[in-house]
Amino acid sequence: MNKSIFKICFLMVIAALCSCGPKKGIVTKKKNQKERVATSEKMETSPVVIESEKPGEGKDLVIAKPSVRIPKSNSAVDIYIANYADIAITEMRRYGIPASITLAQGILESGSGRGRLAVEANNHFGIKCHGWTGARIYHDDDRSKECFRKYKDPIKSYEDHSKFLTQRGRYAFLFDLKEDDYKAWAKGLKKAGYATDRKYPKKLIALIEDNDLDDFDREGLKKGRRQGKTPPKQKSEPVASVPTSISTYIVKQGDTLFSLSRRFGISVDQIKSLNGLTDNTINIGQTLKVSNK
Repeated sequence: MNKSIFKICFLMVIAALCSCGPKKGIVTKKKNQKERVATSEKMETSPVVIESEKPGEGKDLVIAKPSVRIPKSNSAVDIYIANYADIAITEMRRYGIPASITLAQGILESGSGRGRLAVEANNHFGIKCHGWTGARIYHDDDRSKECFRKYKDPIKSYEDHSKFLTQRGRYAFLFDLKEDDYKAWAKGLKKAGYATDRKYPKKLIALIEDNDLDDFDREGLKKGRRQGKTPPKQKSEPVASVPTSISTYIVKQGDTLFSLSRRFGISVDQIKSLNGLTDNTINIGQTLKVSNK
């Protein structure tokens, strides 16, 4: 009897010990898992990134992105300004050319980025080849099929515009003007022969004031002094003569009234008057009178 009781007690002790062992192992494993998960979350939440959490969703790690300018409207001019204002400000800091002037010229010369040279060649200022060894595009200007520079990025066109003004002696006096005096710059560009349109300064000034482009001049001045150098004074370069024997012209892709006015040496208003136009809209294949002859 005593042996039977002993065996029963012994078996009960063994069973109790077997049932306790696994439970302790499971608890230990769960604690270790929790510790590892907590450590992993801390490692993923790095100060290099921004952590955001949306209701009902897990945590997302979002890399910080630089801000972009938002156009005031969907107009071509406002979109152009939003896209290229920062480039103009950078060029102002480098070379001292008012950002407002650069933007206004870009809008006029490229038709707010919609002209053929801007679309197909990233050329926003109508800069011709003249010693250029890179990619090129041919476009009718003063003469048929003239060579123009072609860029992989519009930034290069803006850089060339800055160099065009800083490396030619006839524009040297402009850099004696204040960097935020856009009116004096607009008049100075006409005086130096940049454009033949007598209303060129008024058009630049109107674009600047209608679109508050002078705000970018103030922005450029706040960001620091220019890094470039004022160009050395040189002898004035002769202004290329514009042929006046052409009395009519057939509109081609990329043409604007402003580009035609520069090409033929008459104002936009004169072209509109000669052709009975009520606005600046012209169409490919349209025949325009471009002189009184």
